[in-house]
Amino acid sequence: MAAKKQIKKPRKAARKKVEAKSKGLGARDAKVSTDGLTLVEDLAKDGGSVVGTYKEPIGGTTVVVAALPIDLVEPTPYQRDRSEAHTRKLADAMERVGRFLDPIIAVRKDGKYWTPNGNHRLGAMKLLGMQSIMALVIPDPDVAFKILAMNTEKAHNLKERSLEVIRMYRGLLTEKGGNESDYLTIFEEPHFITFGAAYEKRPKFSAGAFTSVVKRLEGFLEEPLKDAIATREARADLLLQWEDEIARVVEALKAKGLQSPYLKNFVVAKVNFLKFQKGNDFDWEETIEKLIAATKKLDVSKVDKAALSAMGGGGGGGDEE
Repeated sequence: MAAKKQIKKPRKAARKKVEAKSKGLGARDAKVSTDGLTLVEDLAKDGGSVVGTYKEPIGGTTVVVAALPIDLVEPTPYQRDRSEAHTRKLADAMERVGRFLDPIIAVRKDGKYWTPNGNHRLGAMKLLGMQSIMALVIPDPDVAFKILAMNTEKAHNLKERSLEVIRMYRGLLTEKGGNESDYLTIFEEPHFITFGAAYEKRPKFSAGAFTSVVKRLEGFLEEPLKDAIATREARADLLLQWEDEIARVVEALKAKGLQSPYLKNFVVAKVNFLKFQKGNDFDWEETIEKLIAATKKLDVSKVDKAALSAMGGGGGGGDEE
């Protein structure tokens, strides 16, 4: 099997020191006229109210400050699911303060307004029975695809981020096309794509146990999204096969009386031969198949509490992830 051609995300260069107040727009340069701005006309037709406009200071692009009818606003279909507990907590805080001071970001899409970073604030406002919501509306629909960079509302965990990426991947596949490697700045890291495909198939997939291995193997595929998605699906299937073998070993370890919340991580570390090899030029599928084979051959009779503790897996009981 020929190895897939993939590229690693370039390392970020060290940030250079810049002279204070040497970039961006000055405060007096932020004004922008609404004349001829199609978005303003669309907002009026949709029942929204334009409060003002400005040029944001980094790129100088236009932003419209508007009150939007709340029933026209919805989260992008790519982002993580809303946490109801966080939504209730946010609604309680808003009610105590008696103000909504953190506008969501929104882009107009087919007469609706998608928010890539305001899902919980939107949910909280709906929970409070509000009629409208304040938004920074951007006349650039592609912002909806830059959700990972824009979403600062609530910290992601690995599952949430991975599911966001695979949903966004499928959205780009339908709406944009192009090569997977064209979107490396949007997806951030290639392993999120594979993990997302795995989480779609198995919501309780333990991605954290595999991160150290998969991050080393992954790169962005230099092939069209419509072909690359099949590769990601196949990689997800291999990871799930490996997880099944690991689960079998974990059960055998538990039967010996070994208890730890990190047993899956322990098994992965035990069979991970990559830690003894330099470089990152490994065939993805071939490597995972070797790790699956090594997991099948693992002799649990040779594993004791001392071995578990030595690899950082000891220290009390707990449930597996």
